[in-house]
Amino acid sequence: MEKRLCILFLVFSLSFLTTETFGQARLLRYGDKQAGLENYSKALEAYKDAYNRRSTYGTAVRLAKTYSLLGMYDEAFEWWERAVSFEESDRDDYSVYLRSAVQAGQWDSIEGLLSAKGYSEYDFPELDLAGMRELRSQKANVKLVPVEGVNSAGSDFGASKDADGAHYFSSDRGQVGDAGSRPGIRLDAKPNIFNEERSGYNEREFYRIYKKDGGGDVSVVVTDLAGALHVNDPSVAPDLGLVFYTAFVGKSKMKGTRDFTNHAGIYYGRLDVDGNITGSIAFPYNDHQSYGVMNPFIDTEAKRVYFASDMPGGQGGFDIYYVEYDAEMNFSAPVNLGPEVNTSENESHPSRSGESFYFSSRGHMGLGGMDVFVADYSKGNISNVRNMGLPFNSERDDFAFVVSGDGKRYLSSDRFGGMGLDDIYSVEDLFKILLASVSDCEGNVVLDYSSELKRSDNSPVDSRLNSEGQLLAELDPDDDFVLRISKKGHFPLTDSGITTKGFDSDTLRREYVLAAIPYRTPVYVDIVYYDLDRSEIRKDAAPSLDKIGELMSKYSFMDLVVSSHTDSRASDAYNEALSERRADAVRDYLGRFGIERSRIRLEWHGERKLVNDCGDGVPCPEAEHQLNRRSELVLEAFPDTEKEYELPEGIEDPCELPGYLERIAEDAGLPTVYFDFDRSGIRQVHRKELERVGVMMKRKGDLRLYIEGHTDQRGSDVYNMGLSERRAKAVMDYLVNRGVDDSRMEHSWYGESRPVNDCSTGDCTEAQHQQNRRTTLRVSGK
Repeated sequence: MEKRLCILFLVFSLSFLTTETFGQARLLRYGDKQAGLENYSKALEAYKDAYNRRSTYGTAVRLAKTYSLLGMYDEAFEWWERAVSFEESDRDDYSVYLRSAVQAGQWDSIEGLLSAKGYSEYDFPELDLAGMRELRSQKANVKLVPVEGVNSAGSDFGASKDADGAHYFSSDRGQVGDAGSRPGIRLDAKPNIFNEERSGYNEREFYRIYKKDGGGDVSVVVTDLAGALHVNDPSVAPDLGLVFYTAFVGKSKMKGTRDFTNHAGIYYGRLDVDGNITGSIAFPYNDHQSYGVMNPFIDTEAKRVYFASDMPGGQGGFDIYYVEYDAEMNFSAPVNLGPEVNTSENESHPSRSGESFYFSSRGHMGLGGMDVFVADYSKGNISNVRNMGLPFNSERDDFAFVVSGDGKRYLSSDRFGGMGLDDIYSVEDLFKILLASVSDCEGNVVLDYSSELKRSDNSPVDSRLNSEGQLLAELDPDDDFVLRISKKGHFPLTDSGITTKGFDSDTLRREYVLAAIPYRTPVYVDIVYYDLDRSEIRKDAAPSLDKIGELMSKYSFMDLVVSSHTDSRASDAYNEALSERRADAVRDYLGRFGIERSRIRLEWHGERKLVNDCGDGVPCPEAEHQLNRRSELVLEAFPDTEKEYELPEGIEDPCELPGYLERIAEDAGLPTVYFDFDRSGIRQVHRKELERVGVMMKRKGDLRLYIEGHTDQRGSDVYNMGLSERRAKAVMDYLVNRGVDDSRMEHSWYGESRPVNDCSTGDCTEAQHQQNRRTTLRVSGK
């Protein structure tokens, strides 16, 4: 009896196990069928029931992969963790497990997960963990801000704007079926629609296109496309009045039997006054039963439509293509962007702005899930693909990066901390833009200059010139900066007042002026005279030298040129040495002001440069010889043409420097030449003064001299007019004889019409009459 009971129990147990095994097999077959139809919500239910009946490696893998396809990375990581615990799991399973850990936000656990199995990151080169680490160490200076009024508890993504600035986006907001809060179909999905009220993919509401208007009101965009279920991915072309979008149509509109896969297609139509889509037309390359076509982006500048498709002939998975169109919306054959952009995995959501092309990818090296990438765009060619890094990308799915017509940037993501399953973010700069223009004193734009921008910690900030020749730099928030701009032969400028502290605007603008250094500009000219055969500084020379000493002490950018001479009364060799001693005497005198000897350049000429005809053997009065015994003193500003001088203190506008130097020169004064009664000859006392004027005019080639002759009021108007002309001409002739070009001088005469003292009543003293008998001098720049 006992033996019979044991046999019966064994038979019952075997029968039960067989029933359980067959039941699990049926569930797995059903789940695989639903997964093949991409009806993943039903597949998950079947796989879970099968696993609950009997936990196996194969069922755990099925669940992990299905959750991953749905973008439910936390659940996928949980099931991969179970899968790799089975003995049947291998190294490839562990690689996927590690990737799922990253996608689930477990980056900090990677080292522990590797060491737990005796692995190192070098055992999984396909993951490129070192590349991930490098990407995580670099972060763009921007922040992502949820777009107000568009996000919900569901899946919201995309951004496209019409001419009025209304924001069009995709959303599956609304009630959720039995599948709970599962991600939307938004990516790479081609669902078989069994339930025409909700998506069989994940039991969520179908996607619709929504519009947020300028007042913040959100409404559904209605399309006239018959049988449309999912409608998403709007790309608005305001100048064409068109909108392109992705759509899935119901099975009642499809040919075939119940078991088919409904792929996405692209349609386009017009936006009416209410923002709804009318006149929808199918994109010519749709094939709903064979492959998907989705994520359109219309590039009106290049007259292209970019899109993603898994049509035959690609690199694998979904690739990015483009077609060109004409005015009648005739489309060229699709062009695959090639292996530079496309991989064996899925690429999607293309867009372009200026010289940058954007797309999302699961195949390029990224941070975990789907990442956003940028490439260079030039003349229709796309190259130099690179990951946009943090914070554009996260461990989760990041996609649909677009720059709208108003320059605002948008990104969609299911990253942690969002409001719903997917959220739309605007990208806002954390840095401020420095935009500086540099011009010369004539207002011409300067381009060939050097710049150095530093933070408060002295670290450098990169800068560049934009297409308009403006200096462009990105400034960190809440910091101070110093900018130095320089160009050879120009005064460098330093701006230490640049700060982003408390600065609310996006762009900090500056205008700078680079002024040329006026090298070797004569500022002050004078002459000192010597006694016969002497080199000592006379008392009458001391005021002039004291003035020069004061100027050189005050202005470090000024040097003195001393040119010493003798008369002709001695041998050439003797006079050469005497003139040298006279130059040395000037330098020694200025030493009492602490002037460095290197700032005084000495020249001596003996008797080789006489100012008159008193050469060897020519009898001349002592006064004429005296004019030759001299040292000409020329104070030059910025004498070293190889030196980069700083702008003198007290000068805020470098373009005012010439006037500043002129005011220094005016301190020396120009003489007034007085004449004897009814005479036009130059008095001896004024010849030294005119000698100095002659030296100044020869040294300062940019000056013009104006000479004005006058008389007293004793004599007829006609006579005095002629006399004043002769007096002005006498001064001009004297200077011409001293080597001043007459084209640089103008002389005029006024007779008695402009007296200093009105002596028309005849009651003036002789001294007052003398003040009227004069010739005045004034100068101006060219």
